[in-house]
Amino acid sequence: MKPRVLVTGSDAPPAGISLLQTKCDVTIIQSVKPSREDILQALPGHDAIFLVPHVDINSDFLNHAGPTLKVVSTMSAGYDHLDVPEIKRRGIKVGHTPKVLSDAVAEIAVLLTLNAARRTHEGRLKLEQGQVERNSLWLLGQELRGSTVGIVGLGNIGQAIVKRLKGFEVARFIYTGHSRKKAGDDLGAHFVSLDDLLEQSDFVIVAVPLTNETRGMFNDSTFGKMKKNAVFVNVGRGQVVKTCDLVNALRNKTIFAAGLDVTDPEPLPTDHELLKLPNAVIIPHMGSATVKTRSDMSLTAAQNILNGLEGKPLVYEL
Repeated sequence: MKPRVLVTGSDAPPAGISLLQTKCDVTIIQSVKPSREDILQALPGHDAIFLVPHVDINSDFLNHAGPTLKVVSTMSAGYDHLDVPEIKRRGIKVGHTPKVLSDAVAEIAVLLTLNAARRTHEGRLKLEQGQVERNSLWLLGQELRGSTVGIVGLGNIGQAIVKRLKGFEVARFIYTGHSRKKAGDDLGAHFVSLDDLLEQSDFVIVAVPLTNETRGMFNDSTFGKMKKNAVFVNVGRGQVVKTCDLVNALRNKTIFAAGLDVTDPEPLPTDHELLKLPNAVIIPHMGSATVKTRSDMSLTAAQNILNGLEGKPLVYEL
């Protein structure tokens, strides 16, 4: 018998599903946003799970899956929805899809950096309100040329961001993390402490995963250490930022502007204070949302499953 694979939603890009179907019996839950109960009901007896959209996998979930489950593969780089130690403790292989989305997320980071720095959202609001002025001091923004750009988290995405920003004649790249990296040396970026990065950077770009260490790391204290002209960009996870503190920093002009692909909560309620601020450029978690990247993520998630079922190393194993 072919191994059985459960796909947790009907919106998985077809490339990965087609690959799975060459060797597996694939069950697809026919909903874009299935309930947890729907997934748990379909779960028993499957050998692998293809996660799209995200589902919290914990002990209860694994108990429902039963002893047949051998591989969990999430179509994402982030894995804060997975209890990885518990999954691995049960002898189940677990994979994700980093690297294949780095370029697309880096493009979004550049987009948000430029839009926040040059006040495009505020300009659009002024245009809609008939408040366009013609004078040399109106809606002046910040410039990447000659600036210091600080990257919080020089992983695959952080490195891709630096590569794309080099063409803007940035004067200096700095980064922070657990340790100095050869990749940073190769890019001409300098390793500094978080406090030094906050104090020196004209642009602070966050590309870290959500962990116990990074949760809430941007708050009143960290925003207070940043320059008044600083532009803050987050393409990591929304919960890395204390949202109420960011609202205060933007409203009180503690920092100049923010560009966000991720928020907490997500999505933001339509009446949320962040959406009322002219110096906040916000998009709804679109970092990897290109045709090519989502197809590549689907293929990688599927290949993780096939490798795991065949006893081979996963493409990207946690």
